[in-house]
Amino acid sequence: MALTGRAALLAALGSLPVGIWDPSWTGILAVNAPLAAACACDFALAAPVRRLGLTRSGDTSVRLGESADVTLTITNPSGRLLRAHLRDAWPPSSWQPGTEVAASRHRVTVPAGERRRITTRLRPTRRGDRQADRVTIRSYGPLGLFTRQGAHKVPWTVRVLPPFTSRKHLPSKLARLRELDGRTSVLTRGEGTEFDSLREYVPGDDTRSIDWRATARQSTVAVRTWRPERDRHILLVLDTGRTSAGRVGDAPRLDASMDAALLLAALASRAGDRVDLLAYDRRVRALVQGRTASDVLPSLVNAMATLEPELVETDARGLTATALRTAPRHSLIVLLTTLDAAPIEEGLLPVLPQLTKRHTVLLASVADPHIAGMATARGNTDAVYEAAASAQAQNERHRTAEQLRRHGVTVVDATPEELAPALADAYLALKTAGRL
Repeated sequence: MALTGRAALLAALGSLPVGIWDPSWTGILAVNAPLAAACACDFALAAPVRRLGLTRSGDTSVRLGESADVTLTITNPSGRLLRAHLRDAWPPSSWQPGTEVAASRHRVTVPAGERRRITTRLRPTRRGDRQADRVTIRSYGPLGLFTRQGAHKVPWTVRVLPPFTSRKHLPSKLARLRELDGRTSVLTRGEGTEFDSLREYVPGDDTRSIDWRATARQSTVAVRTWRPERDRHILLVLDTGRTSAGRVGDAPRLDASMDAALLLAALASRAGDRVDLLAYDRRVRALVQGRTASDVLPSLVNAMATLEPELVETDARGLTATALRTAPRHSLIVLLTTLDAAPIEEGLLPVLPQLTKRHTVLLASVADPHIAGMATARGNTDAVYEAAASAQAQNERHRTAEQLRRHGVTVVDATPEELAPALADAYLALKTAGRL
């Protein structure tokens, strides 16, 4: 219970003439006694808060950057009209900065024995699960002088999924995939190493694709058509160790790696390949296996939603052993990790032959565009030193990438905006070359 500002204002206005004309306890009592009686009546007529029934419904998941609506149903079982101010509390990251007060506070009026619905619109700023805290209700009497106040726990969870901003590149990559399959109107045969079908020769076909045995059995020249391999296994390995926590722009490296992994998963599932996910640092943080083509992308998005970088050094031996158990036969293993020299040379390189012996390995790393910008800085002493430091950092990354390539690893090093399409292009190139 609490006094309102209206009661305090009335007490102040009533005490002012008493203080001027008759400053005594009798005068003060004459003013405040009726006010106290009015407050008591107001409190008695206010609808009780504890007896209210509250339930939730609405969205249970939302992509980062989009809005989610959560509906709160308030049932008033008492015989009094409910006039209330309500605060629906959620974690601070559930709203854009500066919008929490307007989004979480509501005014509601519920007649006796009826129910009303209010909607709280969330716009989260971070991935993960956002859980409702409590609903605080302040019930007012008809005079607005005194209130009843109480809080209710009304559980609800909204899962904030990765934004998948790279999906804008998917149509162009699928078009390239159709070209590889030979399913376009262009007079080119499908590329790949798996035999698809025979068809009649047309001008422009590669003469090396003529099937002379089939030609001998019919009156027209027959050519073989090919398609890229299908039903191949792809294991996406997300490094969630300390290097993934480094921020590039406004987001951690892990978020850019997730975005690239989602684009590759969407493309590979459309190409008929099977996609699994492993997130690891010193233990398995997420594992998605055996999903169908229609279910793989929702499963990956859901598993990635709660992943956060761990401030520990990634155990490269443990990661390798887990990847080998997860991919028992020949697969394409896509490592989304760093190209920093120390983690690669001390952690990954000693165990890399175990992976490359049985699998095709592709390593994708997020490059910081700020470093590339520093390399062109000139004009003063500080800028020259920054340019030198940038050049040294880039040379180290190039040297590390070259070491990996000598071990048979395909390396993709790109900025967050370019990593996803570059990784998809590398996958298509491997598919074209028949290396999957």
